[in-house]
Amino acid sequence: MASSLTVLPIASAHTDNYEVILEPADDPQQLPLARRWLAVFCISTAAICVTCASSMAAFAEEAMGRQFHVSQEVTILGISLFVLGLGIGPLVAGPMSEIYGRSAVYCVSFSFFFIFMFPIAFAPNITVYLVFRFLAGYCGAAFLSLAGGSVSDMFPNSEVATPMAVYTICPYIGPEIGPILSGFINQHWHWRWTFHVQIIWSFIQAVAIILVVPETCAPVILKWKAQRLRASTGDPKWYAPIEREPHVSLVRLLLDNHWKPFYYVMFDYMLLLLNIWNALILGILYLTFQAFPIVFVGKHGFNMQCTGLTFIGMAVGMLMGLATQPYWNRRYRDYKDAHGQEEPPPEFRLRMGQVGAVLAPIGLFWLAFTTYRGVHWIVPILATVPFGAATYFIFASSMTYIVDAYRSVAASALTCNAAMRTIFAAGFPLFAGQMYNTLGTVGATALLAGLTAVCAPLP
Repeated sequence: MASSLTVLPIASAHTDNYEVILEPADDPQQLPLARRWLAVFCISTAAICVTCASSMAAFAEEAMGRQFHVSQEVTILGISLFVLGLGIGPLVAGPMSEIYGRSAVYCVSFSFFFIFMFPIAFAPNITVYLVFRFLAGYCGAAFLSLAGGSVSDMFPNSEVATPMAVYTICPYIGPEIGPILSGFINQHWHWRWTFHVQIIWSFIQAVAIILVVPETCAPVILKWKAQRLRASTGDPKWYAPIEREPHVSLVRLLLDNHWKPFYYVMFDYMLLLLNIWNALILGILYLTFQAFPIVFVGKHGFNMQCTGLTFIGMAVGMLMGLATQPYWNRRYRDYKDAHGQEEPPPEFRLRMGQVGAVLAPIGLFWLAFTTYRGVHWIVPILATVPFGAATYFIFASSMTYIVDAYRSVAASALTCNAAMRTIFAAGFPLFAGQMYNTLGTVGATALLAGLTAVCAPLP
């Protein structure tokens, strides 16, 4: 019998001779470091693929509106419904992962994400397009809700910051990559090629997920292990702890997962404030897909592909923020060294967020007062760099804090955060055009900067 199935009798107050335990051969934290990082890379690129798909539709809206004879407000729904699907999907993905495991949910959800790309790319009318945009976002949501749990499963607290930071940046750098790709595609080819490219990418990604991402949820690993032992030994006494817990149906899990996020929002004010802060930043991020064409096409005469390139500033800022992660890791180690290897409190993670809280309004105020036609176009693009860095600092600190502070209920806490973020992200693009037309580029952007300044004390 393979070593991973070897279970020695254990004597303790809480176990008996037939309870399976998590041995080094089973523990995802004991996998080779390269193997764990490969899984993190695959999960992270899947998150980029999904969120990139959310924003790539932005530059296809004009041509799509002409072909389907609908207004821009209707085509914008392609982004909003996709993002809304990203917010609702975790409410189902979470309970499914508790029963079938994370890897099974990843494989099934991303396979459907790939399949739903076809009716989007070949949609005969706007109704089909919008319905399957929502369904694609719904299926891709697993990589925004479960992936953080997978990363924390594979790394101990002392090592989780860097892989969590790498994963955390991906759902937010994906929306910046989308317009860059979409601008070039829609400048030179038919708008449907926007989604043909997504089909190719999602197919490659689906194969990688099936081949690379292991199961990391310990209770599910132990349940599988007990099932293999019962089958190989013929002894029905072997069991996993989860199998002795009161049976809860999938329907009950779904109901619990739907009310728990609202429970945390209502009664945990720390989480509520962080969620509002995160939701505002993500809403502004998605609002830029409508605002940047107003600024750079209307003020500077950019064509479509050049407007897409204006999002490079935010992407560069995010990467610059990621490059500071070794500094924050060193701060973490210094704290442990100064306190006898005692783990820092979860709030220690929010120090990075304090930097982001200052950079966000600075970047937006800078952007607001440089959107005049007479100001060189590079100046407002440079203003998006500190905002991009702020986005990284805010989300990386918030996600890591939530995983540390709410580890026993991290899935529900992250689902709560994701639901609020995506509701804001779905709504902001819908009123961006009216807000910028009414207040002007300076007034509208300054209003957003003011909101982030009000939120600055939160971390």
